[in-house]
Amino acid sequence: MLEIKTVEKPDERRDFPRGHLEAVHLTGLDFAVGVFEPGWRWSESVAPIAGTDSCEVHHNGYIAQGRMHIRMDDGGEGELGPGDVFVCPPGHDAWVVGDEQCVVYDFAGQMAKDYAKSAGD
Repeated sequence: MLEIKTVEKPDERRDFPRGHLEAVHLTGLDFAVGVFEPGWRWSESVAPIAGTDSCEVHHNGYIAQGRMHIRMDDGGEGELGPGDVFVCPPGHDAWVVGDEQCVVYDFAGQMAKDYAKSAGD
């Protein structure tokens, strides 16, 4: 069965301080577009919603616009920019670098299903 959806009409939108996520859900694929404004930092904007000390979501992503820095709980870190494809396991903090919003496409599925939801959602 062929399924086609557009990110222009997402199935859901989740707003959080300094950003939002839009998700589309298809059979076998939950896809998310995250938009993070300058000043966004996971530990400040999403941690109070998630109720965890670091992001516990696995990401398979692509940076479409802007820059983001990721620091793993084990100390590893890196900066991502437009055109970068990345895999990031659970256990990290992240923040926007610079004055441009960062747009991330995430194919891993967990972001589209669970990101920026409280434990009770």
